[in-house]
Amino acid sequence: MRILGIDPGLRSTGFGIIDIRSDYPYYVNSGTIRTHSLSQSLSERLLEIYLGIEDIVQEHNPQIAVIEQIFVSMNGQSTLKLGQARGACLCALMRTSKMPIFEYSALVIKKSIAGHGHAAKIQVREMVRRLLSLSELPGNDSADALAVALTHAQHIHLQRAISNSL
Repeated sequence: MRILGIDPGLRSTGFGIIDIRSDYPYYVNSGTIRTHSLSQSLSERLLEIYLGIEDIVQEHNPQIAVIEQIFVSMNGQSTLKLGQARGACLCALMRTSKMPIFEYSALVIKKSIAGHGHAAKIQVREMVRRLLSLSELPGNDSADALAVALTHAQHIHLQRAISNSL
């Protein structure tokens, strides 16, 4: 099973792709979709994110997509822009493949990966590196997206274990 994890952002949207074989995660690819310039209009930046996600899905053909939920901050304008970037990702996913899409909060992701919901970014990066046996730390956005995918893989594994024990 191939899982695409997405960490949405207007300036940079992280993506991470893992394969699950025999209940173990294997690294496939990761990276960042960066909007080229702050001088671009919001619409141009959203289109760039949309097209980037579309390309990733077409190239890697994931069966499941997982996206981080929005963290509501004190800055309403930032939250709104993040929601629009997230919407561009969701639309690209649905238009490209209509695969199932799952969502997890940052708290749940950090708990799943680092063991507690208030883990620092470096802790998440290091755990992603260890869980996927990577030779070096992934970048922040890539690590966050891989953490999103790994969280879903852990939830699938747990659901199977519960089903098998019933």
